[in-house]
Amino acid sequence: MAKAVRRLWWRVEGGVVRGLLALARALGPRRASALGGAVARGLGPWLPVSRVGRRNLALAFPQSDAAWRERVLRGAWDNLGRTALELPHLAGLRRTEGGPGWEVVGAEHLPAGETRVIFVSAHLANWEVLPLAAHAVGLRMASLYRAPDNPHVDAALRQMREGGVELPLFPKGSKGARLALRHLAAGHALGLLVDQKLNEGLELPFLGHPAMTAPAPAEMALRFRCPLIPVHVERAGPGRFRVVVEPPLPLPQTGDHHADVRTTMLAVNARIEAWVRARPEEWLWLHRRFPARYYRAEAAPPG
Repeated sequence: MAKAVRRLWWRVEGGVVRGLLALARALGPRRASALGGAVARGLGPWLPVSRVGRRNLALAFPQSDAAWRERVLRGAWDNLGRTALELPHLAGLRRTEGGPGWEVVGAEHLPAGETRVIFVSAHLANWEVLPLAAHAVGLRMASLYRAPDNPHVDAALRQMREGGVELPLFPKGSKGARLALRHLAAGHALGLLVDQKLNEGLELPFLGHPAMTAPAPAEMALRFRCPLIPVHVERAGPGRFRVVVEPPLPLPQTGDHHADVRTTMLAVNARIEAWVRARPEEWLWLHRRFPARYYRAEAAPPG
């Protein structure tokens, strides 16, 4: 009985998601972005998960006041809502100088032609732009992907992400790691979002606190001795983005593999922290990035 109810709920939920995406498609990129931002900005701060966001902001910016943190939280919800309703339009966006689309800053740091490279990034602005931008400049970039439990929602989101072009998506976990290694070994690009909590990994400083950090980018880059390039997206307007490519990070080669991995991931965390501090409204503050003990006194909802 429980399985039947769950399957029914999945169908209903999937239908709602497809309906919202269809509405966003009909509105066009600017109006869809504005609608998603307005709805999420208005409702998000009242949802229970916002307690996590408030706690994260207090931890990351201990000198800030509550009013500033509320403004940032609303901005983060605004960005998340825009990101969701921009999904149907991503495949149609092009590299342009104005209007909906994207531009690249630091293109000189991109490798020439199809080559083995690892991009490290974070959930900033509309991070879903990155694979499409990589494809547009000639890179076959694969990504790791955590599928939603609902297969109908998963199918709808994958259709939006793929956008009619070949963008390999590997499931997170051991199987996905093997596929990612095979993809790199074949001489292709890999994009990794490494700003969320991991139950295992390395405990490294991030935003002033210890945070479990995935070592995979460093492990793979050191194994293949390929460029490890920090890249992130900035929001430049409704449906408009700036893809910022930075110089490759130096890869140490001291003979101590564990130390080299740690040094490399410290550099990765430092770059992500700099991006978040520069544009805090564009980061996804709604997950428990730090150890569980940090969330035993989460902030109250707005009064």
